[in-house]
Amino acid sequence: MPLTTPATTTNPAVRRLLAALVVVTLSAAGLAWVQASAEAPRRPAATPQARCQGPDDRPETGRQGRVPLVDYTSGRYRRGYQCNTVQVAQQGGSGGFKVLRYRDKTGRVCAFYDSTLLFPRDVLFNATQGLGVVVLDMTNPSRPRKTAQLTSTAMLSPHESLLVNQRRGILAAVLGDPATNVGVVDLYDVRTDCRHPRLLSSSQQAAFGHESGFSPDGRTFWVAGAAGQNLTAVDITRPREPRKIFEQSEVNYHGLRFAPDGRTMYVANLGTQQGPVEVVGLRILDVSAIQDRRRDPRVRVVSDLTWGTISLPQVAEPFTRNGRPYLLEVDEYSDFQGDQSVGAARIIDIADPRRPKVVSDLRLAVHQPPNRQSQMLDPGAAIPVQGYAGHYCSVPFPTNPKIVACSMIVSGLRLFDISDLQHPREIGYFNRPILAGSKTVNPTAAGAFAMSQPAWDVERRQVWYSDGNSGFYVVGLRGGIGRLLRR
Repeated sequence: MPLTTPATTTNPAVRRLLAALVVVTLSAAGLAWVQASAEAPRRPAATPQARCQGPDDRPETGRQGRVPLVDYTSGRYRRGYQCNTVQVAQQGGSGGFKVLRYRDKTGRVCAFYDSTLLFPRDVLFNATQGLGVVVLDMTNPSRPRKTAQLTSTAMLSPHESLLVNQRRGILAAVLGDPATNVGVVDLYDVRTDCRHPRLLSSSQQAAFGHESGFSPDGRTFWVAGAAGQNLTAVDITRPREPRKIFEQSEVNYHGLRFAPDGRTMYVANLGTQQGPVEVVGLRILDVSAIQDRRRDPRVRVVSDLTWGTISLPQVAEPFTRNGRPYLLEVDEYSDFQGDQSVGAARIIDIADPRRPKVVSDLRLAVHQPPNRQSQMLDPGAAIPVQGYAGHYCSVPFPTNPKIVACSMIVSGLRLFDISDLQHPREIGYFNRPILAGSKTVNPTAAGAFAMSQPAWDVERRQVWYSDGNSGFYVVGLRGGIGRLLRR
């Protein structure tokens, strides 16, 4: 694939990365070549905008993804914005970074979502809404019913680490915050009765905590310490007796996801020093030694990839199309490099894990650098590291998905058609901004604060997500969007 050079990119992280394209490392398995790939410096165009066709649609009034100041002045924002979507239900008044869906062994369906963006700030504003992990009985999605609120140590402030393992029915989190926190890991049984999770254990298993990952078989819970500079593997084969089996320091990792066999990890790398180079972007690791429970295990770097619009890598979710593996990668925030970069999201081909490559981008018009300055007065947009940017994306199932949902902070929930992986297009959105002083967890907040990983109810053609300023939502898909959920 074409490569840029340090002299042709304005992104300092990329320039440092390109100083050493090929790094030779020694591992327990012998000599391994590590390729640090970089795409040519380019500014991808915004994804084609959705065409709103429903009778109840309330389209955006400005450019794609924008809620302009004039809409607050006129009061238009109160009606919200929806395109080929409809609100089915709303619950609570706050939200965090994850919305998870799970069906227990009796067939009951539950939702789990963390209720704080920042602990303990949100609790100080509203101790009822902004406290712990909320459990909802979703038997009737139009009327979510809260059945529990988990307030054990890690669940009070899981930050971005809340995950449920579908195979074993274990809900897990590590204590975290925007930088890092002590690595207390909480494990709950949700398989027996998802409405009333049972705490199995709460113990310090890692030095630090921030994000996480779950091996598909549910035997290993991984902790990424982010600013704590650690990667930890915790054996939870016996969830009442978890034990740390691996820890690596001097790495700055974010979200961790896995190939189906659990032997390959896809890492959002926030910036890890590798010789003279700081590597930022996607990192692919061979973690088979940990998955196989070998003595004195090591991880091996398979490859690294960066891209010209990189901001801060959040997570890379794996999926396949006709048997070929891909990643749905999303960046969070913007402006860390001072050039108004907004990473947004992208699809990465990993058929050759040694040479991953970006095949397309998922972006809105508000993400484009020429538009950024004129949007800074929009409520919620003035914080450059948040504002109009991405945070989490998800697909409804890992095999042949044709639709993507993304939480894009001030732009709300966005929906994309990825039937053609090289040419995605936006097909819908849902956004409920608020005005400062409204009844919310943080009365100083304004705009939307959609930060959560969306969950899917495929049978009912619904997406569930949370907004930090206004709570948990069930969003129905209308028109042709629902057909994209067919397997």
